[in-house]
Amino acid sequence: MGQHGRSAPGGSATALSAAYDTALLDLDGVVYAGGEAIPHAVEALGEARADGMHLAYVTNNALRTPDAVAAHLTELGVPAEPDDVITSAQAVARLVADQLPQGARVLVIGGEGLRVALRERGLVPVESADDDPAAVVQGYGGPELPWGRFAEASYAIARGLPWYASNTDLTIPGARGIAPGNGAAVEVVRIATGAEPQVAGKPLPPMHRETILRTGARRPLVVGDRLDTDIEGAYNGGVDSLLVLTGVTAPAELLAARPEHRPTYVDADLRGLLTGQPEVTGAPGDGFRCGGWTAVADGDALALDGSGEPMDGLRALCAAAWSRAGDGSCGLEAGKALARLGW
Repeated sequence: MGQHGRSAPGGSATALSAAYDTALLDLDGVVYAGGEAIPHAVEALGEARADGMHLAYVTNNALRTPDAVAAHLTELGVPAEPDDVITSAQAVARLVADQLPQGARVLVIGGEGLRVALRERGLVPVESADDDPAAVVQGYGGPELPWGRFAEASYAIARGLPWYASNTDLTIPGARGIAPGNGAAVEVVRIATGAEPQVAGKPLPPMHRETILRTGARRPLVVGDRLDTDIEGAYNGGVDSLLVLTGVTAPAELLAARPEHRPTYVDADLRGLLTGQPEVTGAPGDGFRCGGWTAVADGDALALDGSGEPMDGLRALCAAAWSRAGDGSCGLEAGKALARLGW
């Protein structure tokens, strides 16, 4: 596990649902988008559970409570209990509770998920900078969050109060496209105050700690759609990861990934949990092979030859790109090679 600095996607002779005891699944862009299940997600998760894999849902979205998330998953056809859901609201609430006394007042800039998580830790949510708060906690509040909430946070932070953020994802995927996430809202307050928050969510250690504490996972596999949160979080935690291409990460971004953003496995969607993963073979001089494809770093571009499953071609391209990049980011032209695979 935790194969850091990898130069190629890994292979697995057995189905991932058998190789790992727990899937730590991101939600937005992995299981659903804009409230609707992503194609194949419901069936794949049902089969993985039947294979004996424990499914836990780990989200940087602090808006909804675990009860609400579990109810939504169950409605979509993915049976879940509140204890199966871990949110960045819970991680930031633990972070605050470790630093403030029981019963401390906390100014909440966000939604109900954040308020519930703070109460769970014995903290008292308040709504105004004039309510004598001891800290400010900011989490995703949804598209209806009033602009005035950012001003309230700024007033309190300007008085010297510590500032915490559930996460700093700049965007969030939805049914109509990509929308501003909590990170964009954090930037608003940062600009107004010049302050820096303590952040709990993926890819940082507080979120990984919260997840392991709540799931008891021994052989976890992080499953996500974002390189800078899900995959980097797995890297920081020393555990393996599966990137699915159903959310925000495009193949070109994957090819340019720095070491901490390179997943152990890559697949089109959650059906990748149910299969082994093909091995990538080869070397920089000879090219990298996966399935019927061979990829090479040729001059200033990545080149692809052969035919077969598009995902195998992408895995081969990852090996060529990451091997050339070493500890950096591959800047080779990849447009023609990706076009051959339909991207």
